[in-house]
Amino acid sequence: MFEPDPMPARLLLSWYDAFARDLPWRTPPGSQARPDPYRVWLSEIMLQQTTVAAVRPYFAQFTARWPDVDALAAADDDAIMAAWAGLGYYARARNLLACARAVSLRGGFPDTEEGLRALPGVGAYTAAAIAAIAFGRRAVVVDANVERVVSRLFAITEPLPKSRPTIRAATDAITPVMRAGDFAQAMMDLGATICTPKGPDCPGCPLNAGCLGREQGVAAELPRKLPKKPRPDRRGTAFLALHDGAVLLVRRAGRGMLGGMWALPDDGWAAGQDGDGMAPFTADWTRADGTVDHGFTHFALSLSVMRAEVATRRNLPEGQWWPLDRIAEAGLPTLFAKAVRLALCDTAD
Repeated sequence: MFEPDPMPARLLLSWYDAFARDLPWRTPPGSQARPDPYRVWLSEIMLQQTTVAAVRPYFAQFTARWPDVDALAAADDDAIMAAWAGLGYYARARNLLACARAVSLRGGFPDTEEGLRALPGVGAYTAAAIAAIAFGRRAVVVDANVERVVSRLFAITEPLPKSRPTIRAATDAITPVMRAGDFAQAMMDLGATICTPKGPDCPGCPLNAGCLGREQGVAAELPRKLPKKPRPDRRGTAFLALHDGAVLLVRRAGRGMLGGMWALPDDGWAAGQDGDGMAPFTADWTRADGTVDHGFTHFALSLSVMRAEVATRRNLPEGQWWPLDRIAEAGLPTLFAKAVRLALCDTAD
């Protein structure tokens, strides 16, 4: 469908050599030093559906505390989940630990897409990115930025997601054998800084001369997307129980929403259902003013918060009592951290 064309890669790599973003998981463009596969893998997992700005402090914290894959593999599950808190998409954290242990057990990362895809939590895109960036393999790396750049460059007007096979074929046609990792990162940088979703800087783009979307006057409209289905609204209730200056936290089930995380007890809300509003145990519950509104990928949640002082810790759900003055250290998911703040703010008032 698309004839191989080396020109876009030449132009793009020249631009990348001059304007590459300085990111802590990268080596400079054209460097003879091989990127650390651990840092490449860690960054790619963290960057899934997450911005570079949000990832930077987490990446710094993780690499300072666990400088290599063996250190991460030996880490306690709770420590990893707590360190990940606030970054979202918590299945990534569980897969991160499982993958680290698999890699440590085999003595290092595999250096091929096929081998990488066999690891927990490593899908097609992530395997291609690691193979290209960490090991210099020629791999077709397509993320959201690349989808946008290639859709515009080739004027691919079929809406996503149906256009993905065409986008991949077009990307394959311009992916070089040499400097495949730099090319993949250059495409990401171009999409993040020049070929942006809104107001693309076409005059400043190194690929503008051959961009069919620009020539046809449709670049800013691409890629086209099918209308999204509206997210359903869900309702639930969280329960903040206090005793002797500590708050009760419970472990959520290993699978499902926020799986394996410490959280406040709740009324059983889930992605596909509202909570039943029932408290997990009897206490003198009072409702905090307001709700916590939180967006998940497939639904929006409005969470009410109940609080109570309990006279004893006996006959309550199994969990841990965390000192309230150190609650920020508990590694709560953002939703439940908001719920605690709402309850405490209401108490202070």
